[in-house]
Amino acid sequence: MRRLHLLEIEDQPWCPAVLRDAATDFLQFMIVKTDTYAPALPLLQGALERVGTRQVVDLCSGGGGPWPGLLPQLDSADAPVQVRLTDRYPNREAFERANERTGGRLAFHAEPVDATALPEGLTGFRTLFTAFHHFPPAAARAILADAVRGGQGIGVFEATQRSVPSIIATAFSPLIVLLVTPFIHPFRWSRLFWTYVIPLVPLLVLFDGLVSCLRTYSPRELREMADSLGAPGYTWEIGEAKGRAPVPVTYLLGTPPRQGDPSAAA
Repeated sequence: MRRLHLLEIEDQPWCPAVLRDAATDFLQFMIVKTDTYAPALPLLQGALERVGTRQVVDLCSGGGGPWPGLLPQLDSADAPVQVRLTDRYPNREAFERANERTGGRLAFHAEPVDATALPEGLTGFRTLFTAFHHFPPAAARAILADAVRGGQGIGVFEATQRSVPSIIATAFSPLIVLLVTPFIHPFRWSRLFWTYVIPLVPLLVLFDGLVSCLRTYSPRELREMADSLGAPGYTWEIGEAKGRAPVPVTYLLGTPPRQGDPSAAA
């Protein structure tokens, strides 16, 4: 299935914040409740150990992504991390809730962050969950290049695919939005209004979800992108991690050479 970089409404500056935040809150709720990225946990843990850091900068965090669920699992593996959430359109209320729930372990950057050119001071292993497909090839490559330029590790994880099973699963998303919305916290009348009275949130989740499937990069495309960087000493690990879900998690992990590694100068 050929990749199609169609428009996602959530990405557009004209998308009302109330709808964007409702959609990202739903996605964050589902990612945590279903433990979507459990297959990525050992991969991420191994990458952090290779890099030798516990500082993470999460890009395109939306409503907080999987981190509220991943943190205790990393802790149980004796690998605690400190995460800073960032986004081009920061959902500050969601970030603040995540920070409170984790006792300050999930900090956040309140200003908009361009994932292709991070500001100075945002250092650490970079992660993107359910986000890399938002970027066309040139911008996606720029995200990897910026990590390489800064000598930082990076992990890309996607729970969608350009496949029939992924598209079928996404087709059920409006029904799931209707079922779980009352359980998403904090309670908001606006969320109920735009879900049940005028059902724009279910339609937004469905439309953007289907487009996300068609936008998702394959492991082969990720490999070509990484190889095109010509990053001496960087190690790229790319593949699919299977869990209980019918759709595996596609991942890319880039780790810089350790200081003193002669391959860095090759």
